[in-house]
Amino acid sequence: MYKKLLLLGAVSGLLSAVASIIYQKVYAASLGENFALIVKPLNIIVINVVSGLIAATGFWLLNKWLKNNTAIVFNLLFLTLSFASIVPAFGFRLPVTIETPELFPGMVVPMHFFPALAWLTLKPLFVKSYQPYQKVFA
Repeated sequence: MYKKLLLLGAVSGLLSAVASIIYQKVYAASLGENFALIVKPLNIIVINVVSGLIAATGFWLLNKWLKNNTAIVFNLLFLTLSFASIVPAFGFRLPVTIETPELFPGMVVPMHFFPALAWLTLKPLFVKSYQPYQKVFA
């Protein structure tokens, strides 16, 4: 089960990374401000994949400890952490050469929710009939 969860984390991380990069390109094209020097595509990919793998490990650990209601506790925790992660985006210091720094949060804040959305979208494909903690590792 842990391998399936890790695969889910990696795939959902890649999906959210692709969505974030597309969103960055659309945002830059529509508003004319490109923050690609600050938010690099490679960093987007790494952060999203790592967050997916951390989510997979967290789900596995919660399932071991809670045994029941893992999904609801995990989803609430994941979304709470996603909301908490947007706070630094509003206080991020941009270089003085940026003409419209007020547009920066508008680009990065939605990206913080893409990993949770990708995880919740793909989970039924990887974990079909997930029951609370069972001896599936034997």
